[in-house]
Amino acid sequence: MVHTFVNFTSMREIKFYTTQSGKSPITNFLDSLNSKQAKRVTWVLNLVEQKDRVPREYFKKLSGTSGIWEVRVQSGSDIFRLLGFIDDGKFVVLTNGFVKKSQKTPKNEIDIAENRKSDYLNRKGESA
Repeated sequence: MVHTFVNFTSMREIKFYTTQSGKSPITNFLDSLNSKQAKRVTWVLNLVEQKDRVPREYFKKLSGTSGIWEVRVQSGSDIFRLLGFIDDGKFVVLTNGFVKKSQKTPKNEIDIAENRKSDYLNRKGESA
């Protein structure tokens, strides 16, 4: 088995996107998981935050998107994805999470991530 890695020069911090009204879709998604699933997601998020070289099996850029990345988690037979983007090269802003049921990442989930990225950057004072 060959491992490929995503290389970063410094540690990253995971942030959860919040809507203008203060809601966190990622928190809601994580709250829907059982404790075993939540522990596995937390383990993968810690890996993404702390490792300079993150294996692509856990973190990869989605092609054909405007800089959307996916955190990839498997817990038993359940497969979860958390989508987000890199902000200022040091933050991973997670926008949405879902249970993966098909080979491809659903377009509607990518659209949600891209719309939330635009909203985040607009509220921050940047353009997407």
